[in-house]
Amino acid sequence: MVLNYKVVIDSTDPHAQAAFWAEALGYLVEDNSPLIDRLLGLGAVPEAATVMVDGRRAWRDLGAARHPDDPYEKESGTGLGRRLLFQRVPEAKTVKNRLHLDVHAGPERRDEEVTRLEGLGAKVLRRVEEPGGTWTLLVDPEGNEFCVQ
Repeated sequence: MVLNYKVVIDSTDPHAQAAFWAEALGYLVEDNSPLIDRLLGLGAVPEAATVMVDGRRAWRDLGAARHPDDPYEKESGTGLGRRLLFQRVPEAKTVKNRLHLDVHAGPERRDEEVTRLEGLGAKVLRRVEEPGGTWTLLVDPEGNEFCVQ
C-alpha cells in the first residue's frame, strides 16, 4: 500500500509562509474559500476562525501550497499530492530544524536560484563545497533552513 503525505511546518504567519514557498517552488497557494464560505453560511464555523488573504477567505491558522499538477479536492481546495501545510503556533522557531527541504536547481542554475529566493525574502547562511556535493544553505522568512543544490 502507498500512503499519501504532506509536510507540515509550524509557523507564526502561515499565509506569508505559504505564499513564500508557493513562489519559491512554483506551487499554488491553496484556495479553501469555497469550503470556508459554505461552512460559514451553514454556521458550522465561526468567522473568527478565518481571515481575508488576497481578497478571499482563508483559515486563520492554516495556509498551504500545493503542486499545480497534482490533484486536489474541488470542494475544499485541499491538495491531494505534493503539499506544504503551514500551521500557526504561538512560539517562534528557536533551534535548528530537524527536517529541511532541498530545492534542486542544478549547478548551472544554483546561483541564479539563490538570488531569486533572496528576492523573495530568503537569506543565505553559507555556501558549502564538499566532496559529496555543493549547495547553498538558506533560511526562509521565518528562519527555517533549506538548501539549494
